[in-house]
Amino acid sequence: MTTNGSRAFPGVVREAIEAGLDSLKFSVNASTPEQFERVMGVKAALREGALRNLRVAREVRDNVEQATGHRCGIYASSIRFDGEQHEAMEALLRERVFPWVDEHYWLPLYSMGPFATRREEELGYRPIAGNQGRLGALRDPLPCWSAFTEGHVTAEGKLSACCFDASGAWEMADLREVSFMAGWNSPRFVALRRAHLARDVRGTICEGCVAYV
Repeated sequence: MTTNGSRAFPGVVREAIEAGLDSLKFSVNASTPEQFERVMGVKAALREGALRNLRVAREVRDNVEQATGHRCGIYASSIRFDGEQHEAMEALLRERVFPWVDEHYWLPLYSMGPFATRREEELGYRPIAGNQGRLGALRDPLPCWSAFTEGHVTAEGKLSACCFDASGAWEMADLREVSFMAGWNSPRFVALRRAHLARDVRGTICEGCVAYV
């Protein structure tokens, strides 16, 4: 499970780990509250809450592991920029993240859906092609590994084909009406994967990805 941390409250994290969750990753991408508000477009106070939740998640994980023997990895990732931004992020991570996670890794800048695309244009950022994984182990953008290995469930209970779906455009099934496996193997999802395997996503929802514009 990947989270921005703002709603990863201790009770929620405990229930998830006790239910069998074995990987919880926090996305940490703003070096200051001001940058968090400017780039993410939400209140700066959410950043402090997210960092606090990350720290407490480690404590919750350790307590559950001690009581039950079940271990959930606690991870964090950050977008890798250069220069002053990287130095500022390193300082933040050393103080507020590294002590509480099992592993931290850097990611390239992705495009994260229509809203993010508008913000990228406003801020002058240019994302890499597609979802190529983490730095040091980048994959080809086609076929997109995410469509074959991960299930993405929206807050509305929809199964999405893309982890960067900010608009519902990649919805494959309504999990309030069908089971997860039925949605995972739905005709729409199967057709999309076939296009990816053929390395030709023209005419699919993925055609508009930054990899193909």
